[in-house]
Amino acid sequence: MSIFAHTTPPGRPKTERVASIALLYAFLLVCMAVGQLFGFEKFIPLLESFGLFGGQGGATLVAGLLVVSEVFALPFLLRMHVSPLMRITSMALGWVVPVVWIWIALSLNFMGSIDSIGFFGTKLAMTNGWWTVLFGVALAILSAWVSWDMWPKRDLNRHHSK
Repeated sequence: MSIFAHTTPPGRPKTERVASIALLYAFLLVCMAVGQLFGFEKFIPLLESFGLFGGQGGATLVAGLLVVSEVFALPFLLRMHVSPLMRITSMALGWVVPVVWIWIALSLNFMGSIDSIGFFGTKLAMTNGWWTVLFGVALAILSAWVSWDMWPKRDLNRHHSK
């Protein structure tokens, strides 16, 4: 049987506490994605104003990567019935979000003052500072904790043993 063909239930988490942590991380990602999508036409120019790379094309790529990663990380976090490959992809996209935000926050901290970093889009102005790096690190810790506890490799092993 293929890992693409059908959905499987998620494996049992190692601890009971991880469900709350996964929901917290999912809630943050939903808030971020909704805020960014609500004013997406302004989110891209905001990222472009950071001058990170590639002008408008690079900003569009980063904006799309962030929003898609935030949305597609949810199936893993919410323990949805998905294919084993989607579960692994969803978990990996949950790692992409903090990595990209840490990279942006670090870059901006060395560039100078920015009016808004854009964690929650352009409607909620959040000035840049070292707290933004810490926020990205906090997202990374949540992602690592949930991934460690709900690692989907066990699901693949169970799937192949049937």
